[in-house]
Amino acid sequence: MADSSTSSTSQSDSKTKQPFHFRAKIKVQNIQVVANLRNLHQHTIKLSIKNLKRKQSNNTQEKMAARNQTKDLKCATHLLSDKFRNMSEEKKAIVRDLEFGGLMHIPPLRVHHQLLRELANNFKLGENRLETGYGSFKITPRKIGHALGINATGDLFPEKVDYKKLSEDDKIIFRRFQGKTLKSLTDEMMKIGIGNEEERLMFKRIFILYIQMAFLLATTINKISPIHLPLIFQMDSITERNWGGHVLTFIVKGITDYKEKKKKEIDGCLFALMIIYFYLSKNKGKKRAERPQKPWIANWSKEQLVERMTAEREEILVSKHNMLDVFYLPECC
Repeated sequence: MADSSTSSTSQSDSKTKQPFHFRAKIKVQNIQVVANLRNLHQHTIKLSIKNLKRKQSNNTQEKMAARNQTKDLKCATHLLSDKFRNMSEEKKAIVRDLEFGGLMHIPPLRVHHQLLRELANNFKLGENRLETGYGSFKITPRKIGHALGINATGDLFPEKVDYKKLSEDDKIIFRRFQGKTLKSLTDEMMKIGIGNEEERLMFKRIFILYIQMAFLLATTINKISPIHLPLIFQMDSITERNWGGHVLTFIVKGITDYKEKKKKEIDGCLFALMIIYFYLSKNKGKKRAERPQKPWIANWSKEQLVERMTAEREEILVSKHNMLDVFYLPECC
């Protein structure tokens, strides 16, 4: 009987203690679930922070890309304006003697590349016409000259340099500039002295290379191209040559490569096309005496250009035929 009583008591105790074992087990499981949830929550927070940082980084990169020149084309108006602003008056006088004073009117702009690309898309090769909602505008060396204030008469420059035919002195000059970057050229242009005739001539050569690379014959490659070099060996007739034709030839080549060879980049001064388009569309139908004076760029303030560019960019797809159309014209010129 005693054994039976003891066994009964033991079983009773076992039954009584069992719930505590299960409660402890459930409590441990609950703690583990809470820990897992906490870890998951922390991991989610880390992912959110990581995604936020990535988004902020992408936004920063997009802003920097917008601020700087993209790789599809170049229009360095900020560089141009900044260097003219910080150039000595003596050097500015030399630039005017070279007949590039009109370029000093170009303000520092963030030029919308979408608008420049649309100008290229609507440029009719073979006829050199810009097809727009205002009509068809023939693009000529003379109009480029009027737009930017550069010479557009006389002979064109040679397309390349025959190194073998250069004098020994000219070969030294050729090697001196071959492969130079735009930055090194720009720095040298700003630092070089002009105390004697030799220094002044060197400044002129550097400026001629710089103005082509940065603006007139702009490319997305930041090194001197063979197309830029022939001009520095024509210094005696530099102001008599057809700069308008020189610029137009390079624009046509850039747009041809873009359209027919499917290049992503568009070489050339598309800014000149933009100013011609703005001027002709604004002054269409006006008599010659009623039109603003040359250079055309001098008749537009920075604010007016920004306003016009913004309006054009916002409405760039309005036309069913994807042509530049009649949008908004501020009273500027």
